[in-house]
Order: sequence, then structure tokens, then C-alpha cells
Amino acid sequence: MNRNIPVFAAALLTALSCTSPSGDDLTAIVDPFIGTAAHGHVFPGATTPFGMVQLSPDNGTSGWDWCSGYNYADSMIAGFSHTHLSGTGIGDLCDILFLPSMHEFTLSLPDSSASLAKLNRTLFSHGAEQAAPGYYAVALASGVNVELTATPRCGIQRYTSVADGTMNVLVDLGFAINWDRPVDCRLSWDGAMLSGRRISSGWAEKQYVYFSSEFSLEPSSVRMINRGEITGNTQVEGSNIACILTFDLRRGDELIVRTGISAVDEEGAAANLDAEMPGWDFSATAAAARQTWQKQLSVIRAESSDSTFIRVFYTALYHTMIAPNLYCDTDGRYRGVDREIHTAEGFQNYTVFSLWDTYRAAHPLFTLTVPTMVPDFINTMLAIRDQQGRLPVWSLAGNETDCMIGYHSVPVIADAMHKKFTGFDYEKALEAALHSASLDLRGLNFYRNYGYIPSELENESVAKTMEYCIDDWCISQMAEEMGRKETADEFFARSRNYHNLFDTTILFIRGRMSDGSWRPDYDPLYSHHTRSDFTEGNGWQYTWLAPHDVDGLISLFGGRELFLSRLDSLFRIQEEVKGDNASPDISGLIGQYAHGNEPSHHIAYLFSMAGAPERTESMVRRIMDEMYTDAADGICGNEDCGQMSAWYVFSAMGFYPVNPADGRFILGSPALDGATLTLSSGKTFQIIAEGNSPEKRNVSAVFLNGERVMRNFITYEEIIAGGELRFVMK
Repeated sequence: MNRNIPVFAAALLTALSCTSPSGDDLTAIVDPFIGTAAHGHVFPGATTPFGMVQLSPDNGTSGWDWCSGYNYADSMIAGFSHTHLSGTGIGDLCDILFLPSMHEFTLSLPDSSASLAKLNRTLFSHGAEQAAPGYYAVALASGVNVELTATPRCGIQRYTSVADGTMNVLVDLGFAINWDRPVDCRLSWDGAMLSGRRISSGWAEKQYVYFSSEFSLEPSSVRMINRGEITGNTQVEGSNIACILTFDLRRGDELIVRTGISAVDEEGAAANLDAEMPGWDFSATAAAARQTWQKQLSVIRAESSDSTFIRVFYTALYHTMIAPNLYCDTDGRYRGVDREIHTAEGFQNYTVFSLWDTYRAAHPLFTLTVPTMVPDFINTMLAIRDQQGRLPVWSLAGNETDCMIGYHSVPVIADAMHKKFTGFDYEKALEAALHSASLDLRGLNFYRNYGYIPSELENESVAKTMEYCIDDWCISQMAEEMGRKETADEFFARSRNYHNLFDTTILFIRGRMSDGSWRPDYDPLYSHHTRSDFTEGNGWQYTWLAPHDVDGLISLFGGRELFLSRLDSLFRIQEEVKGDNASPDISGLIGQYAHGNEPSHHIAYLFSMAGAPERTESMVRRIMDEMYTDAADGICGNEDCGQMSAWYVFSAMGFYPVNPADGRFILGSPALDGATLTLSSGKTFQIIAEGNSPEKRNVSAVFLNGERVMRNFITYEEIIAGGELRFVMK
């Protein structure tokens, strides 16, 4: 996607490209605007890999497609805030917002809860906008050129005046998106530093963000504002507060704002700022961010004659490295789920675990691309369990949201145990997993009592049953690893509970009542977003959700022939999803296959597992072609914290973890001509697609280190041993 580079940013971007490590500049290939339109829900702003800060523009528009604060369809900017979610369906964060302008701000609010930033939004043009990993720039119609960069815990902004005059900088803690709302905020100016807190309630029930900001120039005035009224003080508290700092500038003058954030206190934010951004060199900071991204992206060196494909691939790899997010200060302190202050001992604490999504492929990818971080993620999960009494389900900013279903910390931990990761307590991990499985919430009591969740007793009964079965299989493997055979057998049996919901007379998974009868009026095409037996899906899509027991699922169909026939029908059916309130997450459709939502992600690989690899090869290539492009709307559904992108990264290399915790990767059809994965040991694993072309998408043979592979998978152990995987295309 071609975009004009603002004149003020062109020189900097040229300089940054020269500071990359030797070799190709992979950061120049990434396009952070991919996925910012339609339902992708990603942000284009500046962040570092897995960083605490995501400094990005906010349009100030409410709505589902503005969950990241920004949508490419918009033409207004309300400011630049320091925290954002990447690709979720949840409108939260967007904390600590700044808006510069060469115009006076309107302070007359229509009501006491309105935001000054939204009231004073300014026009911008995509032709005057640029983004790269760790950098964002835009020219505002209000007369300020804005550049953003970041360190892990700090955001740095550079404002350039386009004319002589007064630059006003609004800091608005009352700004919020969708259902987030500020409840207890504070701003203070001590003559040199602006500091404060924003405590808010939204999807995260109580979220704490403290900040400390310094300015490269001395302001001529600082005005504190409460609900649109200037207070005349140097400090203000309330739920809708802001301040305006004023600077007298000449054309071309620069104002640099550096901001540290913390979930602990203002002192922590200031310490983070001192540790990570002690000076005022914006360009050097942006170059350092870009070098960090270059190092992370270089873990996979991809080859393709198609430049568009390479752009999509590296943007996908970039998106897999935004979340989870660092959630501790430089001294190790962090705010726990119990809202107490803890110190991470021997690990880095993280947040934003979109586990219903990311357990499927993103976390398995992390074991290859960022293996040193895997113990940190697991130790964070175990610390959360200590604080809230159970493993996290969907952790956000030190809060348990209980969003989505299952207890999917378990597959992440089980996968790490199977792959022999160290650095966390296996016994503690197994005990935590067993505890999650024993709770009497979210339908688990019914699941244990009936062997499934009855439809009339619990919403999303079928989806919950099936996800619990996957988690139980993982617990079985953990117990097996620990020599706990009786426990392993118990949970292996539980992992087959989904069989109780498979109707062999119609060959669909469906809801069942507590008396054993089938739920009446079943239609596998029907979906209701919030009230049905399924979670963001229907019977067509959920019938295949047994990645831990594919052979068992095939047997329920009566054999491979019927299984493959119905699987073909999934992709070929012409009928549309039914229901007046069908889930908007059912997107990226090929027939009733919905690539835009995670329960479908493994399905195309089931052809191969049922003995028809050529159908897997053709379908995964079609999905890559149709569901991922380099346009702003180039992701067919919510990106979901890296999961949509992880599917692409794996599939483009030619394999995918259908069962996310067994260490096996099912072979598909590599779209890359080649790729070299640099392993943490220093070894490399090279992938070659011999004869690859748009016309040659099927695989005639696969060789691992020169030996022909006579199975449909390779293993994690084979990858990390290093070597060569060669696909011969036909």
C-alpha cells in the first residue's frame, strides 16, 4: 500500500533506515496500517516488541471498529494516547492522551462527562501519515507535525510547528473510548514535570495508569481544567480532568514530550522515564526502537519473489510481537490482580493474555521466535493464580476480564512442559491447572456432573464443553509428564466428553439437555452473538473443534470418507449464516468456514490428518490469498493479539500446530520460496520450497535433512535441532 511520506518525516525515516543492523532492513517492509481498516482492529502507532507503551493516534470515534482507538476510514484525530489493544473486540485503554494544536482549544463542554479531546478533534490526511515499527508521524490540520516513538515503558513525542505562534498542548485524562470511563484521576504540575494518574473502569474493572511527563521547552502557562472549567491551581483531581500547556514557538521549532508510565505509582513512572529515556534525542530513540524491531523480525529470514507477499508476511510477524505486554517497572514492581503491589522475582511480569485466541498458534510460535520469554509468560500466569486464586482467562492491565471461554492458560503451560522449557515450577503449574479444572464456575460443575454442559443450564454450552475438553487433554499430558498416571487417565477420559454432544444421525455437534435429549430446533447455520450454544459461531464451525482428538472425531463420523465429504461441504456450502443477531466475528467466510474467528483456524489442516494432504495444501494457499492482503483492510477479522497473524506466519512457512500442545506441526503448502529460522541455540532451521510458484501449490515430496518424510508432520524437537526442511512443489 503506497502512502506519501510527510516532508517533515522523510529525512528521519531515511536516517533510521541507515541505522538498522547489517543485512536487509526488515522494518522497512512492515506496514503497520495493514489491519487498521474494517474489522482488523489494530493500531498504527509506535511500540516496541511486547512493550508496555503503545503510543498511537486516537480518532475519538466510538464503535466496535474503533476498539484500537483508530480506524483507517476515519479522518479525525482527537490525540495520541499511550496504551492500546491490538486487534481485539474490546474498547478499552487509550490512556494518557495528548493533543497539540496551533489553535485555541474550545473548553465549553456539552455535558460534564464529555471529553475536551473529542470536542477539539482535528482533521488529518493519510497522505500526510507514515508508520513503521517503533515510529509514527502525521501532519495535523491544526498546524502541528507530530512524530511518535517509544521505549518499552515510555512514549516520546516530537511536535513541530508549521508557523509562528502559540502551541497549545492538551493533556486529557477524561478521554475514553467505548465503555471505558475514568473514575479517579489526578494531574499535577511542579514547575518542571507534569504527573498524574488515571484510574478507570471498563473491560478492565479497575485499571491504574500513572505517568510522568517532561517537556523540552518551558511552557509559558499551565492551566488545570475540571469538567471544562479552568481551576487556577497547579493540581486537579476528578473523573474528567485535563490541562493545557502553552508554548511560544517559531516556525520549525520543535517541542519534545517524554512520558513514562507505570501501574504502580508516579514515582515508578518517573523512574521508568529516567532509566529508559534520560535525554532528549528523539531520532536516536526512534532508531533504537527500530533496531530492536529489526532484531526481533530477523528471527525469520523469509524469501519470496512476490514483494507484496513479503510485506504481508513481515507485517504478520510484527503483529505477533505486540502482545502480551510488559507490566512491571524497571525495579520489578507491578500491580497484581489483587491490586496490591508485588515485585517480580526472577521474571518479567506481563499482561494482555488473549488466551482463547492465542493458545492456538501465537503461543506455539513464541516457543520458536521468542523462547526466552515463554517462562516469563508462564510465571506471570502462576503469579496471577496466587493473587486471584485461579489461572488467568483473559488478563488485562492487572484485571481478570473472564472474557471468552475455557481455561486456556493450561495449553500454554502444557506446551512448554512438553517442549522441556525450564524456568518455572512444573509441580506448581500442574496443581494450578488441576485447580482450574475443579472450579464450580463457567459451567464446569455441570461439565463434570453430566460429562457435557446441558444447554438449558448454561449459555454457550457446546463451545464451553469443547474448549474444556481441549484443556483437559492438556492436563492429561502435564500429568503424564509428571508421572501422575491416575490423574493423566482421568483427564484423558474427560477430554473425550465432546463425544457426548456429537449427533451421529446428522453428523453435527449440537446442544444437549440435562435429561439427555437433544436441544430442539437445531440449525447448524444459526448464530446468536451472545445467547446460543456456541461462542461467536455455529454448528458448522464448531463441529471440528477437537484438535486434540482428530482420530476420535473421524470415528464419530463413521470413517474418513464421510469425514472428508462433510469437511468439503463446510467449504463449499452456499447457504449463509442465519440469525437476526449473528455474531459479527463470523467473518472471512469460505462456505461456512470462518477464518476471521479462531475456532476455525485448524480446520483446513484436518484434510491432511484424514489422509487428503492435497486438499489441505490447496485450501491453506487459498486462505492466505483471500484473507490476508497488504491493504488497510487486509485482515479478514479481529487480529486478536497476534493469533490471526501467527496462523499466517506458520502457514506461509508450510506447517501449523493443529494441536497446540503436542509439539507437532502438520505439513501444508509453503507460500514462501524459503525461510531461515534462527534458533536460540544459534542453530538455523532452513525451509526450502523447491519449484514454488503460483501454479505449483501442491507438494509432491518433503525431505528433512535429506531424508524423505513419510508422515504429515514435523516435530518441535526436529526444528530446534536445526537442519533443512525441503518441500518439492508440483
